Amino acid sequence: MARRSGSSGGSGGVGRRVGGASGPAGRLESAWHAGEALYAAFVLVLVLGLRRGEVLGLAWNQIDLDAAELYVGEQLQRVGHKLIRREVKTETSEAPLPLPDLCTAVLKIRSKQQDADRAKAGDGWIETGLVFTTRHGTPIEPRNFNRSFDRCIVAARVPRITVHGTRKTCASLLAALDVHPRVAMRVLRHSKIAVTMEIYTEAPSDATRDALRRLGDWLE
Repeated sequence: MARRSGSSGGSGGVGRRVGGASGPAGRLESAWHAGEALYAAFVLVLVLGLRRGEVLGLAWNQIDLDAAELYVGEQLQRVGHKLIRREVKTETSEAPLPLPDLCTAVLKIRSKQQDADRAKAGDGWIETGLVFTTRHGTPIEPRNFNRSFDRCIVAARVPRITVHGTRKTCASLLAALDVHPRVAMRVLRHSKIAVTMEIYTEAPSDATRDALRRLGDWLE
């Protein structure tokens, strides 16, 4: 799979904040403006419904940006005094998840951020192949991920939600992004399209759509 594909603008140069939205779109908007280092991880959690361990264990060789696909193959967990990577054995590890444009865009930006961290760390860089790492290339402590997520929730002034609870918001964001129901069915891991369509009948708010459109514009 291709690790580095396509091109992307940097994350700087964002204009003044326009309006706002509550819920998951508001969280993403706030995290973007705050320059949150884990912004791309939050997008994957909220849009694809990835679990914390899955996003922290995501490796570049499990992503194909040209095909816009992602495989969930490993998860990062703390066991005692060690952070370990464990293989994920589910249907998701066998079949790829389609990547909406927003996810592809933030992963390209994340790749550039990591390149900059690698260059700055020099000989101190520890190569793990992971997408989300510290400034020295090491895995991110799950508790620190939770702290960063909670900090963004407070900054966004939106209803409190845990990282685990974000899986419930995934469907509404996919609908707001105008992701085709058949694609959303694969992302949500539904066995029947009827289940997906039941969720899609609830139209997303204009504020949610506007917030996601702005995010897309800023990432271009």
